[in-house]
Amino acid sequence: MSIENIDSILHEERLFQPSAEFVKSASINSLENLKDLHEQAEQDYEGFWAKLGHDEISWQTPFSNVLDDSRAPHYQWFSDGKTNVSYNCLDRHLESRDNNNAIIFEGENGDIKTLTYHELYSQVCCFANAMKARGIGKGDRVVIYMPMTPEAVVAMQACARIGAIHSVVFGGFSAESLKDRIEDAGAKMLITADGGHRGGKIIELKQAADKALAGGCASIETVIVFKRTGHDVGFNPDKDIWWHDAIKDMDNNCEPEWVEAEHPLFLLYTSGSTGKPKGIQHSTAGYLLGAILTMKWVFDIKDDDIYWCTADVGWITGHTYVAYGPLAVGSTVLIYEGAPTIPDCGRFWDICERHKVSIFYTAPTAIRALMKQGDEFPAKYDLSSIRLLGTVGEPINPEAWIWYHKIIGGERCPIVDTWWQTETGAHMIAPIPGAVATKPGSCTLPLPGIMADVVDEAGNSITEANKGGFLVIKKPWPFMLRTIWGDDERYINTYWPMFDGKYYLAGDSARRDSDGYFWIMGRIDDVLNVSGHRLGTMEIESALVAHPRVAEAAVVGRPDEIKGEAIFAYVVLKGDRPEDGIDKKLTKELRTWVSEQIGPIAKPDDIRYADNLPKTRSGKIMRRLLRTIAQGHEITQDTSTLENESILQQLQGKR
Repeated sequence: MSIENIDSILHEERLFQPSAEFVKSASINSLENLKDLHEQAEQDYEGFWAKLGHDEISWQTPFSNVLDDSRAPHYQWFSDGKTNVSYNCLDRHLESRDNNNAIIFEGENGDIKTLTYHELYSQVCCFANAMKARGIGKGDRVVIYMPMTPEAVVAMQACARIGAIHSVVFGGFSAESLKDRIEDAGAKMLITADGGHRGGKIIELKQAADKALAGGCASIETVIVFKRTGHDVGFNPDKDIWWHDAIKDMDNNCEPEWVEAEHPLFLLYTSGSTGKPKGIQHSTAGYLLGAILTMKWVFDIKDDDIYWCTADVGWITGHTYVAYGPLAVGSTVLIYEGAPTIPDCGRFWDICERHKVSIFYTAPTAIRALMKQGDEFPAKYDLSSIRLLGTVGEPINPEAWIWYHKIIGGERCPIVDTWWQTETGAHMIAPIPGAVATKPGSCTLPLPGIMADVVDEAGNSITEANKGGFLVIKKPWPFMLRTIWGDDERYINTYWPMFDGKYYLAGDSARRDSDGYFWIMGRIDDVLNVSGHRLGTMEIESALVAHPRVAEAAVVGRPDEIKGEAIFAYVVLKGDRPEDGIDKKLTKELRTWVSEQIGPIAKPDDIRYADNLPKTRSGKIMRRLLRTIAQGHEITQDTSTLENESILQQLQGKR
């Protein structure tokens, strides 16, 4: 892999200090306290993690081994200890939080359900016993393909309770994608539902599951089906069983299976740039520690918080910050099943008002989409219960950050812009909200014990401010991925291909400013090479979105004989799209705007207007599709996960 230093062309100087009121109650309430944690990690790295591991996790067999690097980069943490994640999330809270709400659920169609810690414990145990009755035990793989309901969390926790390894497949994935993941994991059981509610429609989960199983998946012995929508679905009595029948007469107590710290808790498949999806494998104890610490450090979680992360459990964010982290610290987590635009674009803010949400965590794509609809929707609701905001999934452009800060946070709430990955397990670079001043668009500083750096091709730290390079992690950390399921070689080649295998390669380009704050500049493969300049796509997108008429933008490269790459921008306007997608006057205005904002080198060569960008239901922009369209090629990739496939025709100029 070859990369020159990436030129930073966007400089954001605005600084936002946490309010005195927030600092007063924050767990880490000063830069000095935060620096003390960093110094502890630097002076005694293993001792730092050992103390946290002992203090934060309930162990059946305490560990004495801290870090085993004898098989690097297959690192092991706390390897001679035994624990259970479900016990840590449920049992240890029963005495003090038995009647506290663990989950508040709201369906898209308006149904509301709450589960106390005692009720959740009983449901998890009951379902765990139902799984055991059908032959599932420690080490068996179970695929979960569910709507965003409490039962998805119950299924995950039940797997953890009996030592089964779950692999959650996002409900928007196609039958073929589900089949690939089942077969790669060698799963014995599939847990699904008749369907789910999303965007005013029923998502046909059972239908997709049947199609997947019809094409293979010989390892599946049992399919448990939760009845969510109640519509008619196919049913195979030889293999299928309804959830309510499976748990009938089951004991609501189930002793936890005490597993080794390194026992795999779950597999989560991510798309690779080529070939089959990668089954990211996470451990039990190390992963749990990351979930607990970041809930406390980054979200500054309190006993009375109502915490809402909008992510689906099919993604890593929904694992760490819905199904495990909030419950491990004894918090109340809100779960919403549906789309943010049903019945209108005020649904998120309506939920926040009615349920008194105090911590709200969502993706920049959702923020930009709701920002596009104007301020009138959030203005209808009382959002004063919110005390902390967060973003996840990709860098947030400054314009959206400011809107989020002013309109949703009322200029009083810190924003934690979190950088992390499926592979890292939990937050890695993020503001500690009571101690770190924030800058719009920056994820700020690495967390204590996370040795992040920006380096050049030789692995040398780039000390010059605002010069981009490779984002790396220089030391192993407890909640890192352990391998790619069944493919150790791919794990090494993907994440440790440079620097003699000593540093974890994140795959992102980044820079540090004069204050040492980190700025993510985009994926390494999204970096543009324009006339010899290496430009991060995120910075050009941010400049476009700063224009008062632009709601959202995505930038990709297109081969160019003279420049090497030309800049191709897709723009979503706050008003109506120009007729036929052409507006020469506006295009000229936007090109001039970008030139004035960050320099002539960054001017888009082409701008195409659309009503929306191609996104998955989780809000991820499918940039590979945008690159294909920009290059004038036919789309051959799987588009079944798109929220709206028809947008591709509009982007291609076919309607």
